[in-house]
Amino acid sequence: MTLIYVVEDDDNIREIETIALKNSNYEVEAFDNAKDFYKKLEEKIPDLVLLDIMLPDKDGYEIIRDLRKKEETRRLPVIMVTAKSTEMDMVKGLDDGADDYIKKPFSIMELLSRVKALLRRTQDSKPKQYQIGSVVLNHEKRKVKVDGEEVEMTFKEYELLRYLMMNSGIVLSREAIMRQVWETDFEGESRTVDVHIKTLRKKLGDSGKIIRTVRNVGYIIEKTV
Repeated sequence: MTLIYVVEDDDNIREIETIALKNSNYEVEAFDNAKDFYKKLEEKIPDLVLLDIMLPDKDGYEIIRDLRKKEETRRLPVIMVTAKSTEMDMVKGLDDGADDYIKKPFSIMELLSRVKALLRRTQDSKPKQYQIGSVVLNHEKRKVKVDGEEVEMTFKEYELLRYLMMNSGIVLSREAIMRQVWETDFEGESRTVDVHIKTLRKKLGDSGKIIRTVRNVGYIIEKTV
């Protein structure tokens, strides 16, 4: 299910946005400040963010700039929601990295229409295939090939490999992998990651060397070996 984060300090507007999105079959988590939003981002990256500009602890423009500086959130779709209606305010938000904006007050139909449109554009542009060395992952077909030969994988092995390939060149902690692939943050289960990495390397054969262990941290798939 598509996950949307709503960052809005106005209780009424936050509730309206949340209810409207949930009624349209989106998974929603809402925050009334930047601090809680940032904390949640460390656990899971959503598919889209609705971001209010006037927040109590941090300016929304600054939040957008922060998101665009980080590799994991650089392409995260963001709709700016603002009570500021001058052309310069809109241009500033878009220049800082927002993908779209909605002016308050807005209708529910406008909100949902803009969310659907942005999701359609961004999801259509997501890579359908990843390749590192001789390993090719085709997400449309959910197939993995090594040197042209298909490799059978369990659901979790596939999701683990996909997560690593999507973030090639980035060191991923065991905890981050647990949250993303197993959807749990129970640290005592991080051994599960090690076991799956071992079987994944074995199935990839000689190409398994693209998965490198980073001592005391986690794992990384290198772009080049």
